[in-house]
Formats: sequence, C-alpha cells, structure tokens
Amino acid sequence: MPGVRSDLEALTRIPSVSLDSFDQRHVDDSARAVADLLRAEGMEVRIVQEGGRPAVVGHLPGPEGAPTVLLYAHHDVQPPGDEADWNTPMFEPTEIDGRLYARGIADDKAGVMAHVAALRAHGGKPPVGVTVFVEGEEEIASESLPTILERHGDSLRADAIVLADSQNWKIGVPALTTTLRGLVRVVVEVKALEHGVHSGMFGGAVPDGLTALARLLATLHDDEGNVAVAGLKSSEAADLDYPEEVLRAESGLAEGVQPIGSGSFLSRLWTKPSMTVIGIDAPSVAKAANLLTPVGRAKLSMRIHPAEVPGTAYELLKKHLEDNAPWGCQVSVTLDDEGPGFAADAQGPIYEEARAAFRDAWDGTDPVDIGVGGSIPFVASFAERFPDAAILVTGVEDPDTRAHAANESLHLAEFERVCLAEALLLERLGALPTGGTDG
Repeated sequence: MPGVRSDLEALTRIPSVSLDSFDQRHVDDSARAVADLLRAEGMEVRIVQEGGRPAVVGHLPGPEGAPTVLLYAHHDVQPPGDEADWNTPMFEPTEIDGRLYARGIADDKAGVMAHVAALRAHGGKPPVGVTVFVEGEEEIASESLPTILERHGDSLRADAIVLADSQNWKIGVPALTTTLRGLVRVVVEVKALEHGVHSGMFGGAVPDGLTALARLLATLHDDEGNVAVAGLKSSEAADLDYPEEVLRAESGLAEGVQPIGSGSFLSRLWTKPSMTVIGIDAPSVAKAANLLTPVGRAKLSMRIHPAEVPGTAYELLKKHLEDNAPWGCQVSVTLDDEGPGFAADAQGPIYEEARAAFRDAWDGTDPVDIGVGGSIPFVASFAERFPDAAILVTGVEDPDTRAHAANESLHLAEFERVCLAEALLLERLGALPTGGTDG
C-alpha cells in the first residue's frame, strides 16, 4: 500500500480537468501516466482517442479458460473551484486525520489505483484475464464513449465489469451500487420584454423576465418539496436505516432547514425525481441597475427514476414549463444534457463472489446493496453494449468524500479495503468452475 499511495499522490498532482476551459495538456499527461502504471504491471497498453479526451486500455491475459474481467475508472477530474474554499492545496495530496485531501484523489484516481493495486497483489499474473479501461472524459458526459465502445468494444468484452466510480454505504460498511438515477438537464428562458426599461417608469404594469422566471421555477415543486412535474416515474427504495440526523450530517443541511419531499429519505434520494436550479443568468447585486430585466434564464438539473426514459422525462418537463408560463411570458426550453439511469439484477455467481470478497476485506461485515441519487450514464452504456456481462458498480468514496466539492478526500483505511476486495474478487472469479460466470 505505501507504493500504491505514492503513485496515487503522483497521479493526483496532475490537474487533469477535462473541461474545455482548462489546459488539456494535463489530461494528456494524465493518460500517459496511467499508461505507464499499467505497463509496469505487464499489461499491453494503448491510448485510444475517438474525437474526445484520451482513454487508456490495458490487457493482461489470464490462464486458459479463465473468465475475463474489465476494470473501469476515469482519470479526468472536476474543476477544483475557488482556492479560498479549500483547507489544503487543491492538487497537492495532504493527509489529515486518516484522510487524504486533493481534487480527484477519490473521484476517480483512487479508482484507477485500486485496479493497479489488484494487479500488483497478483504479481502481474492474475487468475483471470484482465482488461483495464480508464476513460478521460467522464466528468464532461463521456461524449466519445459510445464511439469507443462501438469501435473497440470487442477488445473490452468481459464476463464481469467492475466500474469503480461509486461509493460505500459508510465507513466500515461496503456496498454494491445496484441503482442509479438518470439525468435530464435543461436551460429554460423566460422572455417578458423586447428590451430593458426603467423599473420605476413601468414597474407595476409590466412584468420582468427574472420575476417571471422565479414564479415559473416555483411551480416545479409542491408545498412539501416533491417534484410537481406530472407523469414522472417514482418508486420506493431499499429499506435501509437512514435517519434524519444522518441525512443532516452527511448533507450539511443548515440548522433549522427542513428536508423536502415525502416518503422515505432513501426513496427521495435514489428512486424519486429531484429538481435543482443549478444556475441563473442575472445582473449581479453589485452592478444591478434600476431596470426591468427583459429575459430570465436558468439551468435545471432533474434526476429521474432509474427506469425512466430520459427523452420522455424531458418532454414532461418541457410541457410543464410551457404550460405554467406566468402572465403569458414566452418560455423556451432547450435540452442541455441527458443520460439514462441503471438498475441491476444483482444475482448470480459473480455477484455472490463480489459480496464474499467485500465480506473478507471488511473483516466479516456484510455488504449492502445501495442506490445512488447521482447519475453515471456510462454505466448504462456498458450494460447496453455488453448485455451478458455482470455489472459491478463499486467505489472508493464514502459519505464524507465531498466529490466535486471543495476539500474532496479519500479515507485511507477504506481505500486499502477496496484494493484488497478487488484483489480477492479476481482470485474468487478465477476459481469459479467453467461456465460459472453466467451473471
């Protein structure tokens, strides 16, 4: 583990933000660093680029007749945000109280290194065939992934696919992620005026775009905070203990603020739709004029039921926004991004061996099946491309990781268990009888 940690820290120091506004040479550097790590474990490696950011593919054959396991992670990271929000240097891994802090340290460079660690545990001779696929644009919606899967899918085919980009239930309790919500992201524009006018001269008789936008956005939730878009799918989630005090602690809910929605908290987080205003175009408070703003514009992020069709959800949202246009204002809705959810039938020998590997690595603690409220559309892409493979969504994160936020961190003791579990999983899958990998 000391060597794994050292390599993880070196990889994390490369600021491989895949957003266009950042220097993409760092993403190239990160891909080369990943390729070097895989080659050092004896893998045959190539860097693949199909119109997007570079991905890394490595392969190491196993014994004759052994199953093949595909190990997925991504080497690109989110933008670090405002340096003032960080308690440690953003791209310099820093240990505090058993956690390692830096952008990308958990999401998902620890996922990359968990795969490397599993290979090292077997001394470059794994008991199964291993293909490692490390993507370079997961944080910007994996736009070239469908092309990669189409053109290179035969080299990625496997009996089991381990997608290391999720989280565990809590410190000390491992998990398999069996459901993921889908995503629909839109930009809504509300036009009230052809041009801005004096707020004192016309205010009171003429609406402004921002006030109209605010009224429209307020229709998206009912009084309890449930999403009010008619026709969206919803269901109950797994019956796990998740009390309000845990929700408050993990989310950072401010004192006195009440949770929104109805039903169990896990249903609200995993299997019911959610709606978030993630951006608004508006004059800043410091530079605002006494003006009726002609147009209001907002970006909405809607998470949808794992089985919801994104296109259907978009049409339902679009209809709701258009039907609720305040005061006859002109409403236009533009699709910004969409991605399907995922639901696994997590039964069969491969899932049984995965749970056993978790149990061994966590000293006898049984893993739990969880959902995740966030969206990982590439999981559905793999499930569609390889319908006969068992999809294992695992991860190195925990509820305190703060992926995508300032002060992202990795719990070092849990990371070691993740590495051990993956090494044990390869061993267990290699011991399955011929034909025993049917998921």
